[in-house]
Amino acid sequence: MTDTKPVLILGGTGKTGRRLAERLTSQGIPVRIGSRSGSPRFDWEVPATWEPAMQGLGAVYISYYPDIAVPGAAETVGAFARLAVANGVTRIVLLSGRGETEAQRAEEMVKASGADWTILRCAWFSQNFSEGFLVESLRQGEVALPVGPVGEPFVDVDDIADAAFVALTEPGHVGQLYELTGPRLLSFADAVAEIAKATGRDIGYIKSSHDEFTAATAAYELPPEIAWLLNELFTEVLDGRNETLTDGLQRVLGRAPKDFSAYANETAATGIWSN
Repeated sequence: MTDTKPVLILGGTGKTGRRLAERLTSQGIPVRIGSRSGSPRFDWEVPATWEPAMQGLGAVYISYYPDIAVPGAAETVGAFARLAVANGVTRIVLLSGRGETEAQRAEEMVKASGADWTILRCAWFSQNFSEGFLVESLRQGEVALPVGPVGEPFVDVDDIADAAFVALTEPGHVGQLYELTGPRLLSFADAVAEIAKATGRDIGYIKSSHDEFTAATAAYELPPEIAWLLNELFTEVLDGRNETLTDGLQRVLGRAPKDFSAYANETAATGIWSN
């Protein structure tokens, strides 16, 4: 338990960090958002900003930007974890990714740091369809990705935030690796079909070629590291290696994970996918 010491949330403005901050704040647990615009400022690329941000903390939630799958992430996360422990901040919850070599290296670095660690190793976020570059494609009525019928157990970020909250505030989670998935496997075509049903719109899915996808992502003018990441995830990680369901969320939360159709229905009601 963090008592009254703040929790530093790295990636505190991101999909999981933002939701975790809301949960902690609602329970009276102080939060420090680790970001370039935060106070004190935190920047992964400027290690001199790390130590000032970790003074007086009870715990740290690590969501690495732009993603823990990018080259060099493991060394950076490991260096941060060691510095945190040296500064007396031993409680670390790490957001990790399934089937990603660099992510699993980062997990080992955190384990070796001397921290009281918990690892949340997550499947693809359901919210990638509503809080990212896929929104525009869905609005336009056609999603093209270089992924065939491989199944992915999409996990809801609200479930991830719930799991992170429990790991940080309740006993019994130190030294635990929780692999977090949704309750069923869906292909990307299946997921798009669920969204189409929820919106009452005709939205198609096309399996594009690698070159077509690269060209399409260039049109979005994404930062180079994000473009690299998308290419890596869609062409390497989505090869079937993650076509399994786990009981990680059940173990942490004592309930079943949220189904993709529930996410699709709730999100469609916000109008985000309306053209």
